[in-house]
Amino acid sequence: MEKPYILVNTNKETQGLYPCFIPMLEEHFTVIPFETKEDFADKIQAVFLFGQVTADKSILQLLPNLKIVVNGGVGVDHLDIPLIKSFGVRVCNTPHVVDNATADMGIGLMLASARRIPHGHNFSLSHESDYLPEESMGTDVSGATLGIIGMGRIGYKVAKRAQAFDMKILYHNRNRRKEEEEKAVGATYCQTMDELLQKSDFVMVVVNLSPQTHKLIGTKELAMMKPNSTLINISRGLVVDQDALVDALQRKIIRAAALDVTYPEPLPIGHPLLACPNAIVLPHMGTHTVETTRKIVERMIINALAGLKGEEPPDDLKA
Repeated sequence: MEKPYILVNTNKETQGLYPCFIPMLEEHFTVIPFETKEDFADKIQAVFLFGQVTADKSILQLLPNLKIVVNGGVGVDHLDIPLIKSFGVRVCNTPHVVDNATADMGIGLMLASARRIPHGHNFSLSHESDYLPEESMGTDVSGATLGIIGMGRIGYKVAKRAQAFDMKILYHNRNRRKEEEEKAVGATYCQTMDELLQKSDFVMVVVNLSPQTHKLIGTKELAMMKPNSTLINISRGLVVDQDALVDALQRKIIRAAALDVTYPEPLPIGHPLLACPNAIVLPHMGTHTVETTRKIVERMIINALAGLKGEEPPDDLKA
């Protein structure tokens, strides 16, 4: 029996799926790379998206038998979901499986920035003396105050990890957590984001990108933070105004920033943010592990197989 045909982004130039995961897909599907989609347009029933590639109008018009688009990851702000659905095509993402890896990255960035880990590594690589300069001194994480903006699944996992460092945990969210959930991680609710910004030593942003959160952190918000505080962003690049952040770092309005996400990704060589010695900038590596990627692919397969059978996929996006 012929396996269903799926279109998969495998191009390294667009951050496609690594070759080592293709055999997982081939157990269930006939895999067609984007470069040869025209040759199999009538047969392709599902599109698997990774990295920067989207399912735009040209793709949707090319594939007359397309039934489902499956995104590898949680964020779907790069997808025009109403457009895709107007073609009668389902859309899915892969929530939950990325939560632990993303929370781990948040804690990792906090530790790396606070303890100047990249600075120490660079010193070991090229030092003219054995004397560590004063600017290499870090700041303690244990006992400090962590403010979490966005206490959803990932934010809550960040809080659980921070608890192990005896941190005082504040959070701001659209909806307050249940009292027992707050107590379980020792978290205190802040009615306003302003209050959280003013009280926190570390501010971690863990929100979805939406019109309401676009450039949520800007000049005004950075000015509210403590002079010795650090901003950590593991959500989406556009949640933070990068120009305002560069200015705040250069003028030492805040102590430091540690970012897993930017706009664009990765930042172009020579971007002003990369020249800030008090910034750590990653090219969006929050879920970039073998184990988590395998879970993402497994979840994508489950969603696609359900959709191709005419069933509702577990992670079907309603809007």
